Amino acid sequence: MKEENKKKGNVPNLRFPQFTGEWEEKMLGDISVVSSGGTPNRSKLEYWGGNIPWVSTSLIDFNTIYQTEEKITEEGLQYSSAKICPKGTLLMAMYGQGKTRGKVAMLGIDASINQACASIQTDKRILNSSFLFQNLSKRYLEIRNLSNQGGQENLSGTIIKSINVSYPSLSEQEKIVSFFILIDQRIEAQNKIIEQYKSLIKGIYTYLLGKSDKYRKLGEFCQIKKGEQINRTELLDDDKYYVMNGGITPSGFYHSYNTKANTISISEGGNSCGYVQYNDVPFWSGGHCYTLEDIDKDIDGRYLFHYLKANEPQIMALRIGSGLPNIQKKDLSHFCILMPSLLNQKEISDTLDKIMLKIELEKSAILVYQKQKIYLLQNLFI
Repeated sequence: MKEENKKKGNVPNLRFPQFTGEWEEKMLGDISVVSSGGTPNRSKLEYWGGNIPWVSTSLIDFNTIYQTEEKITEEGLQYSSAKICPKGTLLMAMYGQGKTRGKVAMLGIDASINQACASIQTDKRILNSSFLFQNLSKRYLEIRNLSNQGGQENLSGTIIKSINVSYPSLSEQEKIVSFFILIDQRIEAQNKIIEQYKSLIKGIYTYLLGKSDKYRKLGEFCQIKKGEQINRTELLDDDKYYVMNGGITPSGFYHSYNTKANTISISEGGNSCGYVQYNDVPFWSGGHCYTLEDIDKDIDGRYLFHYLKANEPQIMALRIGSGLPNIQKKDLSHFCILMPSLLNQKEISDTLDKIMLKIELEKSAILVYQKQKIYLLQNLFI
C-alpha cells in the first residue's frame, strides 16, 4: 500500500500500488436507484405475522441484517407501500430516534422496508454496493448534516440522491472491500471469543444462584452507606475522580473523593437502581449510590461482588416507586448471600476475575482493530 505524499487530483491518501489514475465522482442518484418502503396498517392483523421480513430503522447500525423483529404477510405487502429489496441492497436510515439518521446497513436477506428506510441499489457495472457501504459509513456525520432543517431533521430521497460519491475501477473497489472484510472478520472473531467467555461466566453465576442453607444477610457483615449528593453545577467533564450516582456510568467528575478504591457500589435510585459495580479506584459516591464498607473478614470482597452481580436482577426487583424508583436500605440489608467457605469463595472469585481479565484483553484487541479501520476508512476513501 502506497501513500500519496503529494496528492494530485481526485485520489485517496492511501492506495494499493497496482492502481493508478483518478477516481470518478458522480451523484449517488446517477449511479444507483434510491427508493423507500412503507408500513402496512397495524390495525389489520392479517397484514402482520407472515413470512416476509420487515426492516425498520432501529435495525440499521453499520451492520448486515440477517433477521428482523417483525414480519408481514403477502397481503400486507400488497396493500401498503412496503416493498421487497433483494439481498445485497444498501439501506440508509432517513430518520429515527437519537443517532439513527444517516446510519447504513447491508441486507443479508431479501426483506421489505418501512418508509423511514432508503434502499440504495447500485449499478453493479459501476459501483460495488459493499464499497459504497464502507464509503457512506465513513461519512456518517457529514451525511447527518445534510438533513432538512426544521422542527425534525430528516434525510430524504432527494438529499440522498444528491450525495457525491468518488469511486475507482471495480477491480480497485473489490480490492478495498476484501481488505475491510478481513478487518471485520477479525473483529467478529474477537467478539465471538468474548461471548464465549461471557457464557462461561454465566455458567459459574448459575452455580452462585444455587440453593443452600448457608446464607447470611448482607447487612450482617458490612455497612451499607449512602453517598453524599454534589450539586450538578460543581460536576466537571473531566477531573481526577468520577462521581457515581443512580446510573451505570459516572454522572460527572469531581476534584475529591469520599470512597476508597476496591469498593462495591449499588445504584440506589433511578431506572438503573440495583446496578452493581466494583470500583478499583477512589471515587465520589453520590446521593443515589450505596457503597458496601467494613466488610467482615469471613467473606471475600471479590466473591461478594460476583455474587451480587449474578443476582443483579433480583436486587433490581427490590425497587419501589414508579416516578423515580429506588431501593430502600432496609430491603438491601436483608438480601441473602450464599456463604461457602472462605477458601471456596476465593477460588470462585479468582476464576471469575481471570475470565474477566481475558475479556478486557480481547476488548482491547477489538479497539486496536477498530482504530485501524477508522484510519483506513479515512485514507482509502475520498
